[in-house]
Amino acid sequence: MFARIARRYDFLNHLLSLNIDALWRRRLARAMVSNPGGRYVDVCCGTGDQALALRGAGAGRVAACDFTPEMLQAGARKMRGKNVALLCADTLRLPFANETFDGATVAFGIRNVADRDAGLREMVRVVRRGGRVGVLEFSIPTQPALRALYLLYFQRVLPRVGAWVSGDRDGAYSYLPASVLAFPGAEAFAEQMASAGLHTVRARRLLGGIACATIGIKT
Repeated sequence: MFARIARRYDFLNHLLSLNIDALWRRRLARAMVSNPGGRYVDVCCGTGDQALALRGAGAGRVAACDFTPEMLQAGARKMRGKNVALLCADTLRLPFANETFDGATVAFGIRNVADRDAGLREMVRVVRRGGRVGVLEFSIPTQPALRALYLLYFQRVLPRVGAWVSGDRDGAYSYLPASVLAFPGAEAFAEQMASAGLHTVRARRLLGGIACATIGIKT
């Protein structure tokens, strides 16, 4: 599915979010980079926007991992001279030793992992003790009027525009709202991150709860 939409992925991300996703990525990166110059990994990286946000926040070296080669190819030109290594790798089996990185992130991708608990445990495994794991993900606003407007856009407008612009007719942009609606709420997901081996897990709702940044520290 992601291979089919890789060519237009960046354009549609920024169009459909009005480029607000870039602001959210920078906020997560600033909260994550507690050790400027350190090593970080971004999983389910897509075309690498979160990896670039980490570099912009002061990360020294970033490994960006995704298991869809077409997404990595689409992002390769953005990585020239950025000290970001693109790797074709599965989040459920990351090719790194224990405690390799100062922090790990995933932006708008953890809901696509087949086993979310196992994916979070892998992220925790490759982070040093005291390092941070950060997740940026869509969520559902709790304020009734905003929720209604958001769901109208998310379930009716976004799938049609996404399918038309990308040329995808197999449901990639219908999958997006369906996967978000199936994702746990902020409190439940924070508990899931804690169960993966993190403490002081804090969730910050963004733009009225349209997205949520959740960060924990490895015990």
